[in-house]
Amino acid sequence: MSTNQSNTPYNYPVFTVSKSSEDFDLRAIILNYTKYWKWFFVSVIVCVALAFFFNKYAMPVYLINGTIILNEEKPDITADLFSSAGLGNNKVNTQNEVWILKSFFLAEEALKDLNFNVSYFRDGVFQKAQVYGNTPVMLDVDWKHPQVVGGLFKLKVVDSSKYQLTLAEEGLSVYNPSDPFYNTNLNKQSVFDGEYFFDSLIVNDFTKFAVKNAGALPGEEIYFRITDTPSLALDMANDLSVQLVDEKASILSLSLHSGIRKRGENYLNNLMDAYLERELAEKNRASDATILFIQNQLSGITDSLTFFENRLQQYRTDNKIFNLSEEGSRVYESLLELENERAKADISLRYYNQLKEYLDREDFDALMAPSIADMDNSLLNTLVGNLIQLQSEKTSLSASYSDQNPAVIDINLRIANTRKVLSENVNSAISNIKATISQLTSRIDSIDGEINKLPETERRLVGIQRQFEINESIYVYLQEKLYEAQITKASNFPKNSILNAARSSLAPVFPKKTLNLIIGFFVGLGIPFMFITIKTYFNNRVDDPRFLEKHLEIPFLGIIGKGTLDHSRVVLESPKSGVTESFRSLRSDMSYLIPDKSKVVILFTSSVSGEGKTFCAINMASVYALSGKKVILLGLDLRKPKIAQDFGLENKEGISTVLSKKMNWRNAVKNSGFENLDILLSGSVPPNPAELILQDSFAQMMEEIKESYDIVVMDCPPVGLVSETKELFKYSDINIFVFRHKYSDKANIKVVESLREKEGIKRIYTVLNDFQVDHRYGYGYGYGYGYGYGKDYGYYNEDKPSTLSRILGKKKPS
Repeated sequence: MSTNQSNTPYNYPVFTVSKSSEDFDLRAIILNYTKYWKWFFVSVIVCVALAFFFNKYAMPVYLINGTIILNEEKPDITADLFSSAGLGNNKVNTQNEVWILKSFFLAEEALKDLNFNVSYFRDGVFQKAQVYGNTPVMLDVDWKHPQVVGGLFKLKVVDSSKYQLTLAEEGLSVYNPSDPFYNTNLNKQSVFDGEYFFDSLIVNDFTKFAVKNAGALPGEEIYFRITDTPSLALDMANDLSVQLVDEKASILSLSLHSGIRKRGENYLNNLMDAYLERELAEKNRASDATILFIQNQLSGITDSLTFFENRLQQYRTDNKIFNLSEEGSRVYESLLELENERAKADISLRYYNQLKEYLDREDFDALMAPSIADMDNSLLNTLVGNLIQLQSEKTSLSASYSDQNPAVIDINLRIANTRKVLSENVNSAISNIKATISQLTSRIDSIDGEINKLPETERRLVGIQRQFEINESIYVYLQEKLYEAQITKASNFPKNSILNAARSSLAPVFPKKTLNLIIGFFVGLGIPFMFITIKTYFNNRVDDPRFLEKHLEIPFLGIIGKGTLDHSRVVLESPKSGVTESFRSLRSDMSYLIPDKSKVVILFTSSVSGEGKTFCAINMASVYALSGKKVILLGLDLRKPKIAQDFGLENKEGISTVLSKKMNWRNAVKNSGFENLDILLSGSVPPNPAELILQDSFAQMMEEIKESYDIVVMDCPPVGLVSETKELFKYSDINIFVFRHKYSDKANIKVVESLREKEGIKRIYTVLNDFQVDHRYGYGYGYGYGYGYGKDYGYYNEDKPSTLSRILGKKKPS
């Protein structure tokens, strides 16, 4: 460290510190962590080992994947007419299909034949492993009866006919089939504990099931859990992921996670089958409604046809007439053609009236295909088909999602628009058919006038034969339509299809072994790093010389190493130690601090007791005595004196007795036992030390002492605790404020700053005492005499640097 004189407000010499010591020191920060390398090493080993065992014993989870291709409906000639109005549904609504596949309703359908309601487990190393298929026991659960669900039962086989049942995990609740979506808690959880017979029902108010022996051996243990279908379906629906494989494609990828590959594959295949069956059922709904309508019409026509057939035969037999005359045949054929047209129009009118009734009461499930009306109305056919399909999608979505769901809102809007347009078309069709029937009736009435001109016998035959053939024509017409509807139903197939059946990934997706090991490694590094960082952040002790240098405007003189002796006379007893070298360097710097004075008074103080001011005062006095200077050490800490103890002296007479008994101070001076070093102890502890210091006799004593000695070293009380120290600063030339490494509170810097700013104390400097060796600091720190700490010091005994020090480019402290 170099010093330069300058005219500062308090005549401080200017200490120029290298830039590297003031700026952010990355190397010191790194070394602050690397000194704890053992922590890092142990933490990494432990965390990586935990990751390894986790990988080894964690239950693997596999990804089950299947794909469905969404095909578009073939557009008809009316597609362009109403697609612009948002009524058409020819194009695939991918988002709706995604919602349907993830719906609770479809998950429930997929679970019907899978028997997933009972899960079986065996004991594993750290957790229970699920068993699927080939279980030693099987449960037969009656789901029409209230049933206990949840929890975990432990079954131990006693012999081939009996087993013991206990509750391994609580959490039982009761499923009620009359209210399947709300389970009630079971208050008494251990009600099932006991022995039971295989194949015998366990029946009470909240359960009904039997356990069957499927090859279990005596002493074998297995666990099982019962889950109701609604809860299971909800879990499976939430676990399912449905995504488009590509934005430009219409292929959906279905995936879910399963701990058992076969179980996941079975569920996903069933789900895709249920999806296609649902679609086919919706397509067949219109055909089923049409077939039912025709069958209802046929039931009435059949009776009428039989009645008029018998009556015709009877009339011909009774009246001996079998054929009409030429004139009668001509009139009859014209009449019969018109009657057939009117009969078909009546059927169409009945269909449209019924369709209008369904639309008015929004009973869309009963809609029939318009083909029964025998009208070429492709728009009406498309609208009815779309409305049926939209209603089916709404039914599926409403089972799983609320009315506020975007997909439900969208489909409700489409249903309302389609219903509106369909109602308008139906009303128009009804008006047209009524007009047609009116025209046909008028023409039939005109022909009836010609029939009335025929002979009575022939006229009656025409009437009976007319009724028979009308009914026969309607019957044949309805049979044709029935066959057409049945053929249409038989030819229906889902527009979508399964592209790839469910398949499991070859390797488990959990645990991710490599990733877990990497995470374990970095967590192992992170734990001690975080601990050290927090420890450093919340550390309120001065543990770094740079802290004093950075936060104090008062010059920092240097650091004093940690002494290894059991007393404070380090300089006198161990003249070649590093601590002694520190005080020699400090003595050298005094010539720069007060270059023009041959007699010097040095004052040592601190914030609190225990920071080493007495240690520094004794050794500072000692190092001057070794140089041949006549030195006196003054024990001015009248409240807690320590100097006498370090030199083995009795503290009966000293400064307190000199001031209180008006004795000559020279009579109280004691020889230290070392050349050039005298000691004036504090004396017995007085009741009023502050008042003694304020006496004029003390000032006179100090003047005489200055005249008698070259160096006066004052060991003063802690300035942060007592008031008299502030009165002593006026007698000193240099004031040294002592901080202790890893002991002094960082907040104590406010005390020393207050001395300079508020009290106006001049020539005040700081040192860091009891500096303990660590790997962050060593030779070349930058303070001139901070090169020797520990047992072996400086150039007296230099060890070979350690491997870690050589790697980091750091010399071993000398």
